[in-house]
Amino acid sequence: MRDRLRIALTKGRLQDQSVELFEAMGLDCHPIREPGRRLVHTIPNYPLDVVLAKAPDVITYVEHGVCDLGIVGKDTILEQGGSFYEVLDLGFGKCRFALAVKKGTDFYGTYKTRRIATKYPNVARSFFEKKGMDVSIIKIEGSVELAPILDLSDGIVDIVETGATLRENGLVPIEDVASVSARLIVNIASMKLNKQEITEFIDRCELELERRR
Repeated sequence: MRDRLRIALTKGRLQDQSVELFEAMGLDCHPIREPGRRLVHTIPNYPLDVVLAKAPDVITYVEHGVCDLGIVGKDTILEQGGSFYEVLDLGFGKCRFALAVKKGTDFYGTYKTRRIATKYPNVARSFFEKKGMDVSIIKIEGSVELAPILDLSDGIVDIVETGATLRENGLVPIEDVASVSARLIVNIASMKLNKQEITEFIDRCELELERRR
């Protein structure tokens, strides 16, 4: 059993916002501020080690117990799923999943099977299943906005922040699919084995989030 907690942070903007939260909680995060090529970092003044990882890997590391905790976007949780506790909405990294179509399109005014392009096939499939709609999902890895422009799809399901990219490509959001923000997740076994330490960390996070409101 480790004598220090280990948390996986999603690289990029969520990493930066997580570090801001930790520093506001009194944690010395200078090793993460200047990471170099290192991927595992020790917080000097708190029993916590930080692993920097891509979003899907954060879930994998927490699920398999090599990390006790993780910070990851709700978008990744909805798409990937997994077995862990989702304990806290951290309130940053806010955006939303939306269904968007070419401007002027009557998406719901036809009985044909609609084609949906997306980077998030599980999110899209679940959304339309709840509506009882039969759709054809096309997985896209790059700029999903291209699909309706090239008539590959009738619409897209994608993450939307300001909507500027949609507008620039002649697309409009017609329905919200799900809200997204950063979440704190915990390994199921770790919650039992390190309950006191994890609860204390969650409490410190909650206290700072409450102070910000």
